[in-house]
Amino acid sequence: MDGMNSNFSLLGMWSTMNWVAKGVVVVLALMSIWSLTIAIERLIRFQKAKRESLGIALGVTPLLKQHKLEEAITLASDKRYRHSHLARVLRAGLTEFQYESTQTLPDDFDIVASGQRAIERESLMTTAEMKKGLGNLATISTTAPFVGLFGTVAGIIHAFQGMAISGSGGLGAVSAGIAEALVTTAFGLFVAIPAVWLYNYFLNKVERFQVEMSNSSSQLIDYFIKNEARVRAGTAAVR
Repeated sequence: MDGMNSNFSLLGMWSTMNWVAKGVVVVLALMSIWSLTIAIERLIRFQKAKRESLGIALGVTPLLKQHKLEEAITLASDKRYRHSHLARVLRAGLTEFQYESTQTLPDDFDIVASGQRAIERESLMTTAEMKKGLGNLATISTTAPFVGLFGTVAGIIHAFQGMAISGSGGLGAVSAGIAEALVTTAFGLFVAIPAVWLYNYFLNKVERFQVEMSNSSSQLIDYFIKNEARVRAGTAAVR
């Protein structure tokens, strides 16, 4: 009984695995570490983005109501909000709007549309940055089971080769080898399942951030339109 327990322990099976199965286990271990590293980095990044975006929203809103455009741009450019997705979108739109407002432009030039395009470009770049590493999680979640299955196939072949060399038959002769082989499939699933969960979790986070950027962009465009109307009304009154 002790010998059987030793043979079917993880260390016992590792010692009897062929080089292909050991290579598969090492690859799966590296994939697991990789996915865990990505998850920790993205979790920290998203928490900072959420916290800093709340701060920038509370800070910029009263400045825009008072039409303090310069102060709003300075606040959005502050290093305290460098991880905030809202700060990036607001900074891009406000900077473009302020720059175009100071230029001598044709009467048919739409400053609001120019600001909107700047916001859209920054939103796309911010979304791409937030999705950094998620493609790797998706790759790990889809390939890890197949890597484990490859190790299983190689292990079963190794078990039957051992049976052919020894000349013994029956399930008992290959049961240890098959158990060793199935370990790689189990390990592959162990790596893939958390990767799938993490990928879906972070993808939902990114989608929430996209909604927040879309809402902020819409409110900023409304501000541009109202500000332009206010400036034109003031100009018409002077005339």
